[in-house]
Amino acid sequence: MAEVDNDGEQKTADKDDLEVLKELVDGLYHFRDHYFETHSVEDASRKQNDVTEEMNKTLKRLEEKEELYKHSAQYLLLRGRCLNITPQFSQAAEESLSRAVKLEPGLVEGWNTLGEQYWKKGDLIAAKTCFTGALQQSKNKVSLRNLSMVLRQLPPEGGAQDQGKRIMESVDLARQAVQLDVTDGTSWYILGNAYISLFFSSGQNPQMSQQALSAYSQAEKIDKASALNADLHFNRSTLFQYEEMFSSALAGYSRAAALDPGWEEPPEREKQLLDYLNQVTSLIENKGKVKARRLRNMLSSLSVSALGPCASPEFRSPTGRIGSLVPCSFSDLTHGHNAGVAALGKVVFSLATEGRMAFTFGMVDSEETCCVVMVYNISGGWGVLIGDTVVIPEPQVKRHSITHNDKTYNFRSVRVDSPLLLIVNGKRQAMQSQTATSVSYKPHTE
Repeated sequence: MAEVDNDGEQKTADKDDLEVLKELVDGLYHFRDHYFETHSVEDASRKQNDVTEEMNKTLKRLEEKEELYKHSAQYLLLRGRCLNITPQFSQAAEESLSRAVKLEPGLVEGWNTLGEQYWKKGDLIAAKTCFTGALQQSKNKVSLRNLSMVLRQLPPEGGAQDQGKRIMESVDLARQAVQLDVTDGTSWYILGNAYISLFFSSGQNPQMSQQALSAYSQAEKIDKASALNADLHFNRSTLFQYEEMFSSALAGYSRAAALDPGWEEPPEREKQLLDYLNQVTSLIENKGKVKARRLRNMLSSLSVSALGPCASPEFRSPTGRIGSLVPCSFSDLTHGHNAGVAALGKVVFSLATEGRMAFTFGMVDSEETCCVVMVYNISGGWGVLIGDTVVIPEPQVKRHSITHNDKTYNFRSVRVDSPLLLIVNGKRQAMQSQTATSVSYKPHTE
């Protein structure tokens, strides 16, 4: 009987040891994920070092028990999780986690953490296998959302249709993760990313854009850690910029940079956008720096005949309306959609698309009013030249009033979602002038 009692006491001691170690590892993740609840944003540059320091402390406590538990799947899982806390791949973590799932194949958390290690290593196929295997053991939010992300990052296979199916599957997995726990901000954030991917891969349906923004807002609302996630602010700003919500985009890039000072892309994007706004407002004010005499000569050849197909009673506008369009000056255009009219003018400047989402050019109408035009979904070779005559059927006008870092930008622009909607020098544009916009929005740490 005494031996049985001793065995029972040993099992209790083992359980107590492993529970204490699990609390330490859980505490390490809480320290990382809730860092800004105990530190100011000014401490952001110290975060990674502080997390590494806590990891080393926890690792030391784990190593004190290594001889006792080196053949325990739970212990190996805890060691692997501890080493997985940093963004970099860890060979030691991979080895511990691989041993853990061999000892206990039903260890869902082991498969999930091993999948994250393979992901950091760049082996997306192995990561996918781990997450899929974990789901076969038990349906859980971590496997679902991780698999959602991996599917979007795998290199394209087959045609656009196959890629579209994969993105739809990714969205579905992210939705399932949210449904399992509607209070988990990380799952909402990943659903937002999935909707952005769907938005850019399926004809830029405005509903997908709105659903992405709603998912991000929900993540912020229910989870303080998500509200302080640099990736969330960066990804949402990418969408804001595409939607020409420039104030929100600049604020988001700035916030992402503050939350993760070591990440170079947010301040680069913020600077690029500010440079763009400076260039655009300066060029509008100076009418592209075209000299007055040359501008008058350019405008002297501007006539109603330049409307080309828009003058035909059979013309079908972007909204499906059939009938000729009436030429309209920029000053007479209203905010939003301008039905039944066409803006007509001469190109006075253009900006290269590098680092931007749209081909941007300025045009001057017969009243010598200058307006900027942003054209999306262009192929690499498409553009307009100074002096070209451009007609924009039923223009979509937006007024911008942007303030950032004590500087203000005020201007109007016309958004054109495809070069196929434009008439240039009396002609429609060829099909090959259009291609789907692709932007970088994926998380840098996942």
